[in-house]
Amino acid sequence: MLRIGNTTLTSNLLLAPVAGYCDLAFRLTIRPLGGLGLAWTDLVNARGLIRRTVKSMEIVETDPADRPLCIQLYGHESREMAEAARRCRDLGAAVIDINMGCPVDKVCRHRAGAALLGDPAAAARLLEHVARAVDLPVTAKLRLGLDRGTIVAPQLAAELERAGAAAIIVHGRTADQGFAGRVDLDGIARVVRAVRAVPVIGNGDVRSPADALRMIRDTGCAGVMIGRAALSHPWIFRETRALLDGAPPPAPPSPADRIAFMNRHFENLLRLRGERRACLTFRQRISWYLGRIAPGGAWQRRFRLLSCEAEYREAVAELAGSCGARPRP
Repeated sequence: MLRIGNTTLTSNLLLAPVAGYCDLAFRLTIRPLGGLGLAWTDLVNARGLIRRTVKSMEIVETDPADRPLCIQLYGHESREMAEAARRCRDLGAAVIDINMGCPVDKVCRHRAGAALLGDPAAAARLLEHVARAVDLPVTAKLRLGLDRGTIVAPQLAAELERAGAAAIIVHGRTADQGFAGRVDLDGIARVVRAVRAVPVIGNGDVRSPADALRMIRDTGCAGVMIGRAALSHPWIFRETRALLDGAPPPAPPSPADRIAFMNRHFENLLRLRGERRACLTFRQRISWYLGRIAPGGAWQRRFRLLSCEAEYREAVAELAGSCGARPRP
């Protein structure tokens, strides 16, 4: 279990806000597998949420089955961020997170995301303003620094705790690294030591249950956030939870299980986005699934030509037949 402010989670394993992937359709598909304590939305522009732009409202779209949920905001203007946080509360968020680590230029050029690492005092003031605006726990997700010469995460984490942060999530790389190089576990450990009471969640390079266990043991972090590994292997949360609990490992998913997961994801996309968007989305995401079912380019090329539901049904039936799997509906 993990407690973030007044929210108690059943697991200390969190789904990361992988931009463009961890949307409502995916969250609704992965939650029933078990082991997941809290899921994040993609980062959403505070101003866009206030204006209720189509893109912003899609990002924060949720459902009673999509609980508990953390909505991640980005921005730098205190009043806008506070108003956006109130909108998140009304949407049913259990936790509100402020992105202080995204290195993408379209975020940083607006003095948001990783740009906040350049001014820890301003970042702390921003979080304090948001925390005062809502009666929900407010967290921050950050990187170690802008680069190796400006490691600010330990100092910033301490300032954020004093400002009212309910938890700190730290990706163990600098902003200029992107996703290159190895995660610095000692950097995460320094953040853990810098705070007094709030939980620190480690993030980065968790590709297996053993990686999660190693991160917790080596850093002292209270939990682990998993992103890309969950896209290709959604069962990683229940497998990691079993390892952390000292329980026998669950049976590995069969090809039929994987195809059934694909089908549920596609069904959720159909219901939420319609046939055209469901097919376009699966064209983009199919490689995450096929790598564990049918490696190689032929099937990927087949699925990347999808234009309608009937073509998906035909392709997935042939895929199941090719690997001797009879997926459950």
